[in-house]
Amino acid sequence: MTFDSTTGPNRAGPIAAAPATQVSATFLTHAFVWMFAGLLLTAAVATLVQGSPQLYAFARAGILPLILFQLAIVLIIGAAIRRISATIALGLFFVYAASLGLTVGLIVSLYTATSVASAFLSASGMFGAAAVYGAVTKRSLAGVGGMLSMALIGLVVAMIVNLFLGSSTMGWIISVIGVVLFTVITAWDIQRIGRGQLVGVTGSVEKAAVIGALHLYLDFVNLFLFLLRLMGGRR
Repeated sequence: MTFDSTTGPNRAGPIAAAPATQVSATFLTHAFVWMFAGLLLTAAVATLVQGSPQLYAFARAGILPLILFQLAIVLIIGAAIRRISATIALGLFFVYAASLGLTVGLIVSLYTATSVASAFLSASGMFGAAAVYGAVTKRSLAGVGGMLSMALIGLVVAMIVNLFLGSSTMGWIISVIGVVLFTVITAWDIQRIGRGQLVGVTGSVEKAAVIGALHLYLDFVNLFLFLLRLMGGRR
């Protein structure tokens, strides 16, 4: 399970100052660079997990503490972003990406290589399309923020309930909703980043780039994992 910071302090609050177009484009580019770096790190660790029985056993045995650790990092970054430097925030982001590689490595080991590749390509296409829409649309997506937050909470609750029920039908429905939800969140995040809202919240272009990278990273990973559950073939 991954975690999204939709309901955290970086998803709300007044815009202190909107950056100039050039500055906005620059930190949006930086956010994408850090996001892709985080994804590469996650992929590298996940590959190591699948190739190392010792690392696989370690990740499997400590899955619950690992998930709690990942949640704590996301909460720390969101809560302390104004008080810590951009360098520390970026370091925490990479620690999170590396730790999530352990979790992702466990999950993808349950599916065939073809399924993983198909889910990744599908997630890339959907993420890219949502990102383009969020960047070019003239329509404001600000009004959907509250609904997305409530939908995300409902999704998490449904996932927890289904852990006990073990319903394949409910699992399929959850996966479909998850794909739709994180596609919309991606477009929303891109628009918020492009309009400089994260700069106003964090008070720094560099910190905004890190928070933006974290948001986009979470959007892509969640989209990939829900697609994998939806269309993946088990080993």
